[in-house]
Amino acid sequence: MQVGSLFSGGKDSVYAVYWAINQAWDVKVLVSLIPKSSESWMFHFPNAWLTELQAESLGIPYIKVETSGEKEKELEDLETALRKAKEYGIKGIISGALASEYQRTRIETVCHRLNLKSFMPLWHKNQVELLRDVVRAGFEVIITGVSAYGLDKSWLGRRLDEQMVRELERLQEKYGVWAGGEGGEFETLVLDGPIFKKRLVIDEIDKVWEGNRGILVVKKAHLER
Repeated sequence: MQVGSLFSGGKDSVYAVYWAINQAWDVKVLVSLIPKSSESWMFHFPNAWLTELQAESLGIPYIKVETSGEKEKELEDLETALRKAKEYGIKGIISGALASEYQRTRIETVCHRLNLKSFMPLWHKNQVELLRDVVRAGFEVIITGVSAYGLDKSWLGRRLDEQMVRELERLQEKYGVWAGGEGGEFETLVLDGPIFKKRLVIDEIDKVWEGNRGILVVKKAHLER
């Protein structure tokens, strides 16, 4: 199966690519929608520029399309991006959606218009178990954004490990925080893993905290073996 993948550089989109590769699918192209606004309804905002470096590390062709972040207008931008992806001869699109019906229905609508199949291998997977799968597979993941009760500034830059999984599981039980971050509770960035040819190294960061939420802004980064 020749497919493209919607690619944010976070744990879910990277793990979806990993899943496809393990199915012996041919991932022909990565497609990143880069929001101009942090208020995007559909697409990952923090450090989205790093997807280009990650794609280079994965050795997969890369398409980048800017999106305004405006509700519904994003669908036009998604369609533009997927039309470009079709030039690679793909038959379907993978995404790392977990539980958002808003995302699922809109991705499927655009894929249907373009005669592409939509694959969501992580859909409704237990979020705690998915986090453990990511850790066990050997991915190096850091937290780049938080916006939920129980997640403070100290979480920015933390690496995903078994201890963090247990903490997120407790927060889910106590406060209803989605352990996988699907509700916008946190954002992630993948630095390395079994499908990466080079590791993403962060050279310079800035932690921005406003009220009860914050972002780890990566200002400089590079790849190294």
